[in-house]
Amino acid sequence: MSLFHPNFNRLNLRKYVAVPLVWLSLLGGVQAQTTPEVVEVIASVAERLPAAQADSILKAQHKQSNRQFLKNAVLPSAVLIAAGIYTIKDNGFYSSYDAKQDARTEFPHFSTKIDDYIFFVPMVGLYGFNLFSSQNKHDIRRQTGLLLASGALATAIIYPTKILSGQERPNGLPRAFPSGHTAYAFTIATIADKEFRDKSPWISVGAYTIASATGVMRVLNNEHWMSDVLAGAGIGILSVNTVYWLHDKFARNKGLNARMAPTILPNGQLGMGLAVKF
Repeated sequence: MSLFHPNFNRLNLRKYVAVPLVWLSLLGGVQAQTTPEVVEVIASVAERLPAAQADSILKAQHKQSNRQFLKNAVLPSAVLIAAGIYTIKDNGFYSSYDAKQDARTEFPHFSTKIDDYIFFVPMVGLYGFNLFSSQNKHDIRRQTGLLLASGALATAIIYPTKILSGQERPNGLPRAFPSGHTAYAFTIATIADKEFRDKSPWISVGAYTIASATGVMRVLNNEHWMSDVLAGAGIGILSVNTVYWLHDKFARNKGLNARMAPTILPNGQLGMGLAVKF
């Protein structure tokens, strides 16, 4: 249908253009960079130089690390979280209400429980790859610590935000914003990407595809608004990159000690508390 056809209105334009762009932003817009890391090379070179030159190189290394953190973590996460806030309820060019209406129209009988489990698939792959690959970034013990720390940080952001935002889900249940399932899906996907991006870019593509599918199904299942999912994706990506950035900055060559203990989550449910010492 032509854009100049009398029956082609702005709502049709939003439906056929905005919907794919919004969901593709989850997979394509937040893919971590595949540029090989040079931090360890710089550090090893610095060790062989006089103290003054080594200090200068290491300072430049830290500045580069900070820039990479801003570029690869803060900016993509900020875009997704801002998009989530911007599209709450009926706000935005293509709002969460518009997405819900289109989902109900195009998939009126959609119902599945797969979204409750599918986001664990990259985690299974993460540990599976450790059995057959030596190209992972960290050993399995440190991977586990980074995974637990990232999940704990995501949880510390998600649950207070759910309570403070006070958003109701499309099915009438409370605590919609942001989506915890989507946040955890992108947490796991981002870790898989970071650990195995140098082995194959398809690992990253697969992990982020599953994470994006989790978010899409949360909307199609009427469990979450589009805004919840966008913000959740941003939180997951930000949490992992923050933990990795802190780890590389302060604990790259140190030991790892992780302890877990039962705790009560802000929603009143039983959970696990985590203390990680690098």
